[in-house]
Amino acid sequence: MTDATSHDPRQALLPTALTAAREAAARVMEIYGQDFDVEYKDDRSPLTEADRDAHAIITRHLAATGLPVLSEESREIPHAERAPWTRFWLVDPVDGTKEFVNRTGEFTVNIALVDGSRPVLGVVLAPVPRTVYWGVVGDGDHDGAFMADDDGSAALDELRAAARPVRARREVGADEPLRVVASRSHLNEETSRFIDQLADVHPDIARVSRGSSLKLCMIASGEARIYPRVAPTMEWDTGAAQAIVEAAGAGVYEFEPDTPAVAYLDPAARASLKPLRYNKSSLRNPYFVAC
Repeated sequence: MTDATSHDPRQALLPTALTAAREAAARVMEIYGQDFDVEYKDDRSPLTEADRDAHAIITRHLAATGLPVLSEESREIPHAERAPWTRFWLVDPVDGTKEFVNRTGEFTVNIALVDGSRPVLGVVLAPVPRTVYWGVVGDGDHDGAFMADDDGSAALDELRAAARPVRARREVGADEPLRVVASRSHLNEETSRFIDQLADVHPDIARVSRGSSLKLCMIASGEARIYPRVAPTMEWDTGAAQAIVEAAGAGVYEFEPDTPAVAYLDPAARASLKPLRYNKSSLRNPYFVAC
């Protein structure tokens, strides 16, 4: 795997993001193996020591780049302060805290670089399956998404050299089911209705449930073809994985209620859809479909 660090500023930032995610993941797993307390924020979402410690580790590493950091666990930053940012880090120290608390193993450490309003670099590390994904978009020859097995023991250069390219699926074979991935914790009536629309056209549909950013990573790696999220998310939930999805040749689009579900599988129809964008006045995402 070619090291383009000296030529590509985004690639130059990738080692920092990978190192931060790996160190944070090691601390998260220390806490995961112990008894831990769970607090609840005002919106009733859970918060643990793992969220706080991972946040501290990641922000310490990213501070060295001189770019601002927007993290789920940082202080609230008003849009007037964020609006002038041309590039910034977007972080979810533990994405899928519910999965962490329930010990399903389906949680991730997410770090994204946002350029303007688009995520252009992403690292998603899943500590329990010991898998790390990363992707860089918008730099021509240096575009690409990769995954690697990572138990934390390999040096960073070794990890990158052993990485495997990932690519989203363009077509589904005649003898294959249409694989649809959905949230394990947030499968609501609207999402079920969307999947039912797909099943009307693809009766051999296969439904898969996952937690955290692993759903988007399944789109990037070709393990699933479409992921509807007709439920609330925040920018830090999706930024890192969206960069990986786009680097792998797929997209994350705003959900349009009047658009038939099957249209999201049609390249011509997708051309009119709006990609998910970032650093908005509200950090809440619109509903979306990754495909």
